Amino acid sequence: MGDIRVHEFMSLDGVIDEPRWTFEYGFDPKMGEALAGAMADCQGILLGRITYEMFEPAWSPRTAEEDPGAPFMNDTMKYVVSSTLEKGTWRNSEIVGPYNADVIRRLKERVPGAIYVSGSGTLVRAMLADGLVDELHLFVYPLTRGEGPKLFGGTPARKFTLADSEAYDNGVLYVRYHHAG
Repeated sequence: MGDIRVHEFMSLDGVIDEPRWTFEYGFDPKMGEALAGAMADCQGILLGRITYEMFEPAWSPRTAEEDPGAPFMNDTMKYVVSSTLEKGTWRNSEIVGPYNADVIRRLKERVPGAIYVSGSGTLVRAMLADGLVDELHLFVYPLTRGEGPKLFGGTPARKFTLADSEAYDNGVLYVRYHHAG
């Protein structure tokens, strides 16, 4: 069974909304290395509808020359959780229907490697509540947002084990946690 690896950009107070607020901090090249590590051996991408609809126009025209992450985002099979989308328009996309923990479990069994999740806050909170998230890859930015959707808003208590951490020159902290079971 493959792991589900969640990647999020978040503020100190846990807000994970559309990360335009991260732009002023720049992107340290070591952050790219950490992201590549999160994507390593992933054979699927799992997205909620809103993130899918934001990612498709941003990623689909990109080439490897423009962004080293483009081949992964464009060529990897994407599974989209949505009760409203009927057909995926980004290549290698499959709509799996509305959120259902059993569907996600079967997806974990079917996909030969790990499954990468980025953004998709509603989906991630549901998977956290159902104990389906195996790893969290969090880039914590040195600011508070006050308002906005929180990563752990409304999820039950869970324990995670620190697997890795790194501080970057731009003030961002990367932490990787494994679900403690």
